[in-house]
Amino acid sequence: MTSWAARGSAWLLFSAVAGAPVPFGSGDPVVIAFWCFVLGLALILAPVNRLKFGHMALLALGAVLAAAYAFVLHEQVALHPWLSIATPHPIWSEASAVLGEHVEASVSIARHTPYYALGTPMVALLSLATGLVVGTDRVHARQLLWVVAWSGACLAIFGIVQQLADPDMILWREKRAYLGVLTSTFINRNTAAVYFGSCSVIWLLLLSSRFDSFLAGGAVGWREAADRMLSRPLAAIFVPLTMLIVCLAAMFMTGSRAGVMLSLLALVVAFNLYFRRRLAAASGALIAFFGSGVAALVLLQFLGEGVIDRLDARGATDEGRLATYRAILRMIADHPWLGTGQGTFAAAYPAYRSSEVSMWGVWDIAHNTLLETAADMGIPMAALVAFGWVAIFVTLIYGVRHRNRDLIAPISALAVAMLAILHSLVDFSLQIPGYGIVAMALIGTGLAQSFPSRSRRRAARRAAEDGVGADGDQIVADST
Repeated sequence: MTSWAARGSAWLLFSAVAGAPVPFGSGDPVVIAFWCFVLGLALILAPVNRLKFGHMALLALGAVLAAAYAFVLHEQVALHPWLSIATPHPIWSEASAVLGEHVEASVSIARHTPYYALGTPMVALLSLATGLVVGTDRVHARQLLWVVAWSGACLAIFGIVQQLADPDMILWREKRAYLGVLTSTFINRNTAAVYFGSCSVIWLLLLSSRFDSFLAGGAVGWREAADRMLSRPLAAIFVPLTMLIVCLAAMFMTGSRAGVMLSLLALVVAFNLYFRRRLAAASGALIAFFGSGVAALVLLQFLGEGVIDRLDARGATDEGRLATYRAILRMIADHPWLGTGQGTFAAAYPAYRSSEVSMWGVWDIAHNTLLETAADMGIPMAALVAFGWVAIFVTLIYGVRHRNRDLIAPISALAVAMLAILHSLVDFSLQIPGYGIVAMALIGTGLAQSFPSRSRRRAARRAAEDGVGADGDQIVADST
């Protein structure tokens, strides 16, 4: 029964990860509710027998975050909040004066919107928690990486074909924006860019693991590494290399400045973290870092023509972005404790909109997830979310430093987490469930695999005492 439940939980998670990007990024509330049900069921079925203390601590932090979120949500919509600082939004008294009758007031500028907007953060937290519990099984963790890699490659191929055949369509709908660039099944090209960038990170690490298998033994020099690789058949690396190129091509075809640049940074970080133990000296690590950086710049030069053109024409930021951030800071200063209500940014922002911002278009999203969280939910809630992300990065860095087997899971999670967080500071990719589910599931799996097993730790201790490596290799002191 436990084995059946574990497999069922894993396949439900795989289905969500593979399917979430397909229906227009899963932005529709009904689709979000469906994925909440799927991931909730997966979390219920997930076995907990492999959880360690570190896993339980992370899940407890998630539970605290969920409880705090529920409390703030209550204070925002309740007619009689529990806290004295939960003062009603002034718009309600203004509405009463205009209408000439009493209107029930609430902290939220739109009373029931926080409930309707609950799905997006809920599905992200469910995906993270399910990825963490399911990912404690190393087989399921490895399978999740392959699911993300192959689903991303399939969507990249679909996006490229549709862009070439009918560039004005997204699936069966006509495009309303981002004409002439690839978005695949996403509405927004920026989200598509970080999605294909994340899939490229996975394919790069899968390709690196193939190369790593050629380098048997410990640290080697560059010449020896090249000799070993050239002596192996190229068929072993053909599939991951081809899929990496496909995902990179789709990423560049989006024309997203931040998405492409940050994805290239994530690729450089992932490559160097994976091979850092194979390099014989600090000079080798330095060469690898600069070499991978140069390779990323070469790719940008030859494949990122659209990105370079947009950088030349519009610079690194869009017009009005900084003015909008200043306006959001004024929103936060006026409502520091509980915000204006979850999901109410589009309703609250117009009163703060600066004349420096063009009147063209509607700013319904802040283009900075942390600032929007502080504006919607208050500074304490935003600080708690930021603390949660710090805990995630600390755990993943610990896993990268101390994990020996299955190192690909924490490295991919760390690279994707870095990409997602940095991009969310200038855009809203994590607020799109089609990408948020994928990224959070990967991060959860990386967290699960960041803690070495007890047997491996005991073997490592015994090996250290006996002068033998954890994998059975004799430890030899390096005289240099």
